[in-house]
Amino acid sequence: MHPRRSTALICALIAGLILPALVAAPALAADPLLSQGRPATASSTENAGTPASAAVDGNAGTRWSSAFSDPQWLQVDLGATADVTSVVLQWEAAYARAFRIQVSDNASTWTDIYSTTTGPGGTQTLNVSGRGRYVRMYGTTRATQYGYSLWEFQIYGTTGSTPPGGGDLGPNVHVFDPSMSSASIQSTLDSVFGQMESNQFGLQRHAFLFKPGSYNVNANIGFYTSIAGLGRNPDDVTINGQVRVDAGWFGGNATQNFWRSAENLSITPPGGTNQWAVSQAAPFRRIHVRGNLNLAPTGYGWASGGYIADSKIDGTVQPYSQQQWFTRDSTIGGWLNGVWNMVFSGVAGAPAQSFPDPPYTTLDTSPVTREKPYLYVDGSGNYQVFVPALRQNSRGANWPGTGTSIPLTQFYVAKPSDTAATINAALASGLHLLFTPGIYHVNQTINVNRAGTVVLGLGYATIIPDNGVVPMRVADVDGVKVAGLLFDAGGVNSPILMEVGPAGSTASHAANPISIQDVFFRIGGAHAGKATTSLVVNSDNTIIDHIWAWRGDHGTGIGWTVNTADTGLIVNGDDVTAYGLFVEHYQKYQVIWNGQRGRTIFFQNEMPYDPPNQAAWMNGSTRGYASYKVADSVTSHEAWGLGAYCYFDVDPSIVAERGFETPVNSGVRFHDLLTVSLGGNGTIAHVVNNTGGPAQGTDTIPVKIVTYP
Repeated sequence: MHPRRSTALICALIAGLILPALVAAPALAADPLLSQGRPATASSTENAGTPASAAVDGNAGTRWSSAFSDPQWLQVDLGATADVTSVVLQWEAAYARAFRIQVSDNASTWTDIYSTTTGPGGTQTLNVSGRGRYVRMYGTTRATQYGYSLWEFQIYGTTGSTPPGGGDLGPNVHVFDPSMSSASIQSTLDSVFGQMESNQFGLQRHAFLFKPGSYNVNANIGFYTSIAGLGRNPDDVTINGQVRVDAGWFGGNATQNFWRSAENLSITPPGGTNQWAVSQAAPFRRIHVRGNLNLAPTGYGWASGGYIADSKIDGTVQPYSQQQWFTRDSTIGGWLNGVWNMVFSGVAGAPAQSFPDPPYTTLDTSPVTREKPYLYVDGSGNYQVFVPALRQNSRGANWPGTGTSIPLTQFYVAKPSDTAATINAALASGLHLLFTPGIYHVNQTINVNRAGTVVLGLGYATIIPDNGVVPMRVADVDGVKVAGLLFDAGGVNSPILMEVGPAGSTASHAANPISIQDVFFRIGGAHAGKATTSLVVNSDNTIIDHIWAWRGDHGTGIGWTVNTADTGLIVNGDDVTAYGLFVEHYQKYQVIWNGQRGRTIFFQNEMPYDPPNQAAWMNGSTRGYASYKVADSVTSHEAWGLGAYCYFDVDPSIVAERGFETPVNSGVRFHDLLTVSLGGNGTIAHVVNNTGGPAQGTDTIPVKIVTYP
């Protein structure tokens, strides 16, 4: 808005400009909101800070503003032909005295569905009737000497027929029941493993689902493969055999055993020990192991995991060569050893706090948790999704537990052939969303706008944005659960891969937080990808429960100027809690935490391998970027069990000034943190700020700080 305003207009601002940004939006129409996040264009903009897109971003603190002339227009592409039933305009002080609402099938021939010459400004809710893919506000007379300015332009209606809920789970979900022969089941398991054992960047995706009963099979789990029981509780499904991951495909090195999972079943391993030798993005959830659990590959080669939650291990967990591991809200019979950083939160049977030697960080309870939603079969043979309840100060496995069952008929069961427009129509109709295994290309943002929506992926369903779109946005609403997805950046840079709440979100969700669980991000590896920031969390009280954000260091499309990505995670919301943050190889800060009262329990990071030289990796006059940055404005933050590693293999002379960067005040506290130079490839000069000596040298010995400040 132009700075030269009269006193009267400034007074109007107070009533008409500021208040819409502070008060709640008007009650929504009965039909779904179609316009939020859709492509918007305009006849003009006042300046770069008032683009057309700001009127459809769901944020009442941003706006579109036009040039100071008549006529002017703002139009929205709904992506598909819609029956438009309502339009809401939230005007800034510069509003339209005369304007029309128009629809079109082609953005060239327009039909009026509303017109007025006495527009009152403020918030106008218009009941209309029209049909078209494009909707525009066409202003003919301004109410002030300034332009036309809208905080929000909201279009409600329906897009054809409502997509159906339920349906089959597609060809990449393999469902087994006890009536099937063991030989038949074993044949399928072996066939898929033969395809996926070393298929690190392939396009195939699989899920093995076992109905309640007992099975005498051995399941080797390869890339992009999930195994899960379909019982209400883990002991409803018993595997009398191994659910196993080893590293024979990579010469006994498990550091690339990524992207696979086990969930919601019990294992009775022959010989008394089950092997799960994994690294990142390989969760082990809701599992009952009737014996020991070995986390190392055969031969005890390198391993860089890992994550366990909501599980019972009757025997001893045996990490052996695992560099680090995070275990949450489980019950274990014992824990054998630690290498660098073993963190326990709410784990019955965990070793006592003893960092730095042994390197155990132990919290008696987890402050606020909600277990991941999961698919099961009810007593009538129907699919349901169970959504566990929120817990405070939780400890131990949560099964049987309380929660809510949602029939699969209330989910849109997406297939890789579905478009983003179809998926958005299903969400807008009130359905939850289940992604079956496969690769999903999206040419527009998937908008999760309804409170309580469950978005659940099976078998590492992978979403690739086309043309630089943001592939998923979650509105600032209560209780959305997003779980089990892999976002893989496309060839055109996306500013964000997933956004939780629009910028400026302020609503409290303490009673019903948004949760992000087993959600993974990748830039490069399968193809050349680009994304500025992988995950941005703007909503308060969000729970982040296990992510791996990875800028690729190997595979296809790898290079300092090829798979570009600044930051893995930015937290702007207050009271956000993160468990199991794995964030690696980004080119600037790996994590930036701007919100107040944030908490992180376990963080694992490797700095980027590939800066070509020190000059290419400078933060102003500072050598490199810290892995974990708490903003200078933050007065309250706490973190436990954090590790930052360097491996500058292109130029081993590179120095990172520090692993962690934080304001120094009594409300910001760090516990049990370390830095490591892997094989002496580079140096991290300090652990946190200017405290702690250099991590350097070929012996790969961590530098550890117990508390800071």
